[in-house]
This record gives sequence, C-alpha cells and structure tokens, in this order.
Amino acid sequence: MENGSRAKRFWGKADRNDPDRVHLLEHHLADVGACFEALLAQPTIRRRLAHTGNVVEIDDVTAARLCVFAALHDIGKVSAGFQSRIWNDSDFPNGRRPPAFRHIGHVQDLTPVLDWDKDWETAEWFLPGLGFHDIEEWDDDDGRTACGIFVAALSHHGRPIQLQDPHKQKNPQIWKPVGGLNPQQYVARIGRLVREWFPDAFAPGGPPLPSAPEFQHHFLGLCNLADWIGSNEKWFEYVDEPVDDYIEVARRNAACAIDRIGLNVEVQRSAFVAAPDFPELFPHISQPNAIQQVARDAPLDAPLVIIESETGSGKTEAALWRFADMYAAGLVDGIYFALPTRAAAVQIHGRVNRFVSHLFPPGTAPEPVLAVPGYIQVGEATGQRLHDYEVWWDDHAADRHLWASESPKRYLAAQIAVGTVDQALLGALKVKNAHMRASCLARNLLVVDEVHASDAYMTEILAALLAAHLAAGGYALLMSATLGSVARRRWLDESGESGLADAIDVPYPAVSTRGGAIDAGENNQAKTVTMSSRPVMREPDSVAQIALDAARAGAKVLVVRNTVNYAVNTYQAVLEIAGSFDRPRMNISTLLHHGRYAAGDRRLLDTQVEAMLGKDKRRTSGCVVVGTQTLEQSLDIDADLLITDLCPADVLLQRIGRLHRHRDNDSSRPAGYATPACIVLTPAGDDLSPLLDSGQDANGLGPHGYVYEDLRILQATLGLIAEYPQWSVPELNRLLVERATHPTALAEIEAMGDAWREHGIKVKGGEIGDWQTARNAIIRREKSFFDDNRDVLFPSDDERIRTRLGDDRVDITFSPQPSSPFDGAAIERIAMTVRWLAGADHVPESVEATVTDDGFEFALGSRKFRYDQLGLRQM
Repeated sequence: MENGSRAKRFWGKADRNDPDRVHLLEHHLADVGACFEALLAQPTIRRRLAHTGNVVEIDDVTAARLCVFAALHDIGKVSAGFQSRIWNDSDFPNGRRPPAFRHIGHVQDLTPVLDWDKDWETAEWFLPGLGFHDIEEWDDDDGRTACGIFVAALSHHGRPIQLQDPHKQKNPQIWKPVGGLNPQQYVARIGRLVREWFPDAFAPGGPPLPSAPEFQHHFLGLCNLADWIGSNEKWFEYVDEPVDDYIEVARRNAACAIDRIGLNVEVQRSAFVAAPDFPELFPHISQPNAIQQVARDAPLDAPLVIIESETGSGKTEAALWRFADMYAAGLVDGIYFALPTRAAAVQIHGRVNRFVSHLFPPGTAPEPVLAVPGYIQVGEATGQRLHDYEVWWDDHAADRHLWASESPKRYLAAQIAVGTVDQALLGALKVKNAHMRASCLARNLLVVDEVHASDAYMTEILAALLAAHLAAGGYALLMSATLGSVARRRWLDESGESGLADAIDVPYPAVSTRGGAIDAGENNQAKTVTMSSRPVMREPDSVAQIALDAARAGAKVLVVRNTVNYAVNTYQAVLEIAGSFDRPRMNISTLLHHGRYAAGDRRLLDTQVEAMLGKDKRRTSGCVVVGTQTLEQSLDIDADLLITDLCPADVLLQRIGRLHRHRDNDSSRPAGYATPACIVLTPAGDDLSPLLDSGQDANGLGPHGYVYEDLRILQATLGLIAEYPQWSVPELNRLLVERATHPTALAEIEAMGDAWREHGIKVKGGEIGDWQTARNAIIRREKSFFDDNRDVLFPSDDERIRTRLGDDRVDITFSPQPSSPFDGAAIERIAMTVRWLAGADHVPESVEATVTDDGFEFALGSRKFRYDQLGLRQM
C-alpha cells in the first residue's frame, strides 16, 4: 500500500514495523468470531460455558449469537480516530493531525457512544447500524443480558471496561468521515457481515441468552482467548483487500489453530480406548498403595476430592491415576498440576512427562508444558525468547502445543501443564487476562499440591478460584499431608465447627469428597521419628557443630532455617568449623540453598541438592545441606538427620517428610542413623514468651519475625515435641496438626496469660485484614458487566495485586551481563524483594555490575548489594 492510501481502508491489525502492512478490520473480526466458534465446537469447553449459565446445553442458535458478540469485540476500531493511528500527517485533509485524533483507543473511547445519547448523532446510528435492536431481543430482560455480554466482548483485552468513565467524554470528530473513511457506513457493513457469517444468530425464536453474571465472566475468558488466537499472524495471515468468502478462510485457519494449540482433543480421544493399568502408567511402582487405590476408586464425577496422606506416600501418582480415568471417561480434557514452589514444579514436570508417555497411544501424547515463568519448555524441548515476543525452539520441539508455553498468560490453555499454584490463583484475581486463565483452566482437572490453611490471604484466593472452577462444572483435587479440620470443612462445604476430639478422630490417611471421608488405611510408609529440641536457634556455630558431627559419621544432614540470613550464617559456620581438614580428608560436601539466587543458579543448586540427597544417591561419605523453606516442599530428597528451626506442626511434618523419605534406603544408612531423628532448634530456654512483644531478632518467629507470626501455634508445637518424644507418622499426623492449629487448642494457649490473649487478638485481627485484602482483590463473578459495572472493574495498571502477600518482587536486569559464581554462565536478571529498594528513587532499565573475585556487586540508589555463592544480600 503506497503512502497516503493507507487511509482508504479500515484496518484491524497493522505491522508495528511497517504500518503500510495491514489486516482489514472485517477480516480480523471474522478471525476472532471463527476462533470463538471453533472453541465452542469443543465439547468440554461448551459444557463448561453452559454450566456457568445454569443451562443444560448451549444450543446452536445461542452459540451463533455468542459468536456475533465475539466478532464485534473490536468494533471500536471503526472510529477514524483509531484508524488514523498509522497515518502520517500528510494523510489528513489539511496535512496536520488534529488534537482530537491524538491518543485514541478502540475500547474506552467507544464507551461514550454506548450511552444511547439521543442528542448525539453518533449514538443514533452506531448501535442501530450493528442491528443491536435485534440483538436486544435475544434475552428476556429488555436487552440487559445482551448488553452485559456485549460489554464483556469489548473487555477482550482482559480488563473489564468502565462504562461511565469520567476521563472519556464525547469526541464527535473521530466518528465523522475523514481521509476517505466513513465510520457510519462501515458499521452498517459490519452489521450486514455478521448476519452473513452467523445467520442462525438472527433466526427468529431461540432460547433467551443465559442471564447469570457468571456466564458473562466465563464468556469474557473465552472471548479473550479467541482474540489471542485470532491475532496470531502465524495462523491468520494479513489480508489487506476485501475477500467475499473470507469467513470460510477464517474458519479453516481457526480450526487449524485450535488443533495446533491442543484445544481440540477429539482426535486424540478417539484413539484412546482405556486408561492403562497402574503398573503400565508407573513402571517404577509394582502395585498401588492404599491411598492411591482409594483415590482412584472415589466417584469419578465428584467435583472436589481431597487426598490427605503423609509426605512421600505417592499422592502425585494417586492424582495422575485418577486423572487418567477421568480423561478416559470424557470428564476432563487435561490437567493442571499446581505446586507450591517453582522447584517442585520443575521436578514434577519430569514425572508428568514420563506419565503422559505411558498414558496415551504412540503419536497422540500431548507435550506437557512447564508453567513456570523464566522457563520455556514443552516436554523435553526448550525454547529461547527472541525479539518481538518470538520464541526459537530447539530441533526436538514438536509442532503442537508450543503456543501455550510461550507466555505465562497462556499457560492454562495447555492440555497438560505443571506449574506453580500462583499461575492458577491469578485466574481468581483482578489482574489482566484473569478471565482467560480461569476459562482455560475450567476444562482441565485442577490439582493443587500441599494445600494448607496457614495463610489467610492465599486460602481466600484459592477458595474463590475453586468456587469459580466448580461453578463452571470443573473438577479439582486437593492434596495435603497436614490439612487441619477448619480448612478441610471449608473446602468440603461443611457448616459449623467440629470439636477438637472429633477433628482428631477423622480418618488419616483419607480421601474425602462432599459425600464423606474414606479411610485409606496404611501406605507401608510408617516411620517413628525421635524428636528433641535444642535451645540454640540463635547460635549458628552450635548448629553447624551438630550437623558436622553427624556428617563425620557418614550421615546426610538436612538443616532447614526459617530465614535466609540464618541459613547463610549457619552455612558459613559449617565451612569455618569444617576447615581444610574435613572436606578433603573426610570428603564432606556442603551446600547452601535458598530463594535469593538467579534463576539459572537456582536450577543448578536444585540439581546439586538432588545429587547429594536424592533417592538413589547413597554414599559412604556424609554431607550437610543448609537451606530454607525452599527445601521443605520442593525436592525429592532423603536425609538421614533433620535439623530444623521451630515452625508450626503442619510445616514441621512437611520437613520431616524429607527425613528417611525412601524406606528402601534404610539398609544403607550409617550407624547411629538407622532410625529417623529430628532436632528442633528453639530460642534460649525453649521460651517463646519474650517474642510476644519484643523487637529482637526472631528468625521468622512471632509478630516481629514475619514468617510464622502466630506464636500460639508455635507454643502448641513446642508442647507436642515435649509431650511426644516419638512422632509416629502417619499415625499421629491428625492429632499433631489439630492440637497445634484447632481453635480449641489455640484458646488453651491464650489462657496462659494476658500477653498470650492479646497476641491471639492481634493474630485474628491480622487474619481478618488479610481476608479483607483478598476479598478486595478477587473477581466478583456474581456481578454483571452491565448492571453492576462498577463492581467488576479492576484496579489501575499501577496497582499491584499479588498471589502471596509480602511477595512483591522486581527484576533487576544487568547490562552487560555478569557471570554466575557457580558455572560462569551469563546472568541476565535477578528478582529482588521491593522492601530492599528503600532509598532508591527508581529501578533503572538496566544496572551495571562490578565484578569481584567471587561474584559481583551493584548499587541501587544509596543501597549496595553483593551476589556470590551465598546468594543475593545487602552490603
């Protein structure tokens, strides 16, 4: 298109590097309408949408009408103001861009037109030109439902639009003919085209559109997805001349795109006869254990299932086995496996890869996506990000299922994905593209591992996610080794509160549905752990000495500290005490592991931890691994001795799960460590009361520790260590968790004195505050985009909403890139907590690092930082 002629056609997409290269607006509208139609052709997706509307099915007339709304998503682009965004000044009649044509969008600049202002000429022709008088007849509440769905379609960028926007006033000039373009005539053309594309939509009769607001929200997610797919030039090449039968081209491209992404599983399902038996799915396990068998036998159509069993008992295989049967029954299309940490997700991804290769017939297996930001991996294939959002894949990458892995916003569109729970939780929060995440997730089984109730904020968000997921007819499976009765009753929609004795009497291990709990019996993983406390929490030299004494005897020692600072100090003490004698002569290896490492170094450390403490890594020499909570839920490690800071009983059981994890290693454990032992580090005198009102260094404990703030639970846990010097797992799991977390048990701690009672009041107040913060951040799916528009709006872009309170981080990017202190690889960026940025006016786009002998240093404002093998820390 020659310069100047670009103002002659209405465009929908333009090449950012070459604005003369465009895709006509009518073609883009057809693309997205066809993509939405292709999505509704998928049985599970269609059923989920119907479920949110409280209707049995989406009939063909309703489906066509929804496609019309989806096609009209970008109708705001007909304004001459938007069209002129690619024009030069010479393209305007007087050779100069008028002020009214500056900074014009196609969504919020459309909202004044939707007011039906009879005194404004544009409002008189815009909606009538689209045939909206007919569209309003598609519902039975005077067009209010139709308006709500239309507003949802206009919100396709992933953020609900504000109908009454005080910052957007009438701008008549952008809706008048200019430069050879006539918006009024083109709106009428679009109105005629959508009738030709989807004639069933305008047929007389048909059921009214579902009026439930939840239907509008689910529709928005699918419309958002359709726009993402229909905007991809890989499948929808730019066409800048009108094509009479372009809708057929769009339909062919849409079908191809849906197939390539992996959203169409019908061919795959037709080749799937039945799920293989357990030994075929998991060749490394001869037969299922009790919890795995009970989880498989629970009713397949139970919307929510909770698996409670001790750490290391095979809950992952139980969930995957159940998924295999659900897929075979056509209940779900895929699975999203949500883990508490990135390291856990990376590890489970490898296990899911192997499982998928055994589940599906040859040539039909989908490639599982690793849904962890910073990774681009599908199956065993890895990608590398290039410029302009493109990704280069290695030669082993399959042609299918790559799209979902190339952006975190698209992770949940994958048929099989393994990632962090945060990626799923984003589907419940008021963040951009949240609706798309939730609508994609709805077709799959959602598995959430390591569910607990110690975080009021995350618990409330997870509750909202589950409510939306189940309301769409989806299925969820929760797994925990340490779930308290209060949380379990909430997930199962059980009213009231059970007494402490009744809570303890609930079977464990167990599989629960909303129909009741099933006692799973023993898993042949029972172990008795010798518990003892040492009041040396603040003495890193003493902790290091205990660890080294065990390592010198050949034990593999895991030391878990509550904070990074304590972990670093302990590790340095280990190195200093070990000196030059132990390491070369006794061959004692040491390692530090925590969350303040660059992504590449963290992956390297994960591998090293598994090499030292992994299932099959039995050696005659001892070792000491020092770390933080990154070790308690992440890696499949097997220690001979556990040394851990005091923490809540449920967390302590998680850590104990890394102790003597694999019973087939028992015969090779060193003398003196044949039976599991856990040493719990406590404050001086085993006394927690000074932490109630003191600002002293608390190592994460109490109101000034910011890790485990509820000292009532910690005091109860400390009492259980004294009362039960032997912890029989899993026999005592239920008792230990309930007696440390149940409201009755906490009330007993508060009765110890006024200071404890006041602390309890403050803890409850903080939980209420966190609960309210979560409620304010959660999408209100019971509200309509039209009738309750103010209630569905999201915060501004500048307002940050997180899946975890206190986890605000920013990426520090380096230029030039310094080298890793471990393997010399380039480090592009490091994530840093925002509270470290006090004193820095802003975060520059790139930071220059100064190389040192053992790493590098850099400054942000008045603050200086060092990065070496001890990780990132302030100087």
